[in-house]
Amino acid sequence: MRATILAVLAVSGVTLGTPAHADWVPPFKGNDTGGIISYSLFQQGVDVKALAVNHCAGYGKGVRLLGAQANEGGYISFECVWVNPGYSTAPVRAAY
Repeated sequence: MRATILAVLAVSGVTLGTPAHADWVPPFKGNDTGGIISYSLFQQGVDVKALAVNHCAGYGKGVRLLGAQANEGGYISFECVWVNPGYSTAPVRAAY
């Protein structure tokens, strides 16, 4: 019984002694419904609209920018939307 209690205390001591950390997120992440772009890419002069357009065009969709957290560590969010049949035949990737 005493060995079990000591083992539990040792494991809980190791668990409580390690610092917590957040997972790393890449500067650009998305899927067929949308995604996020790191605000630091915008500050570096990267055309974030072109990144979003190219990403969504790969799924045959258009892009709608949703919002931005304009601070260090913030993200620009976008969604991939279906293009109405009367507007265009297919989404086009950015050519620049």
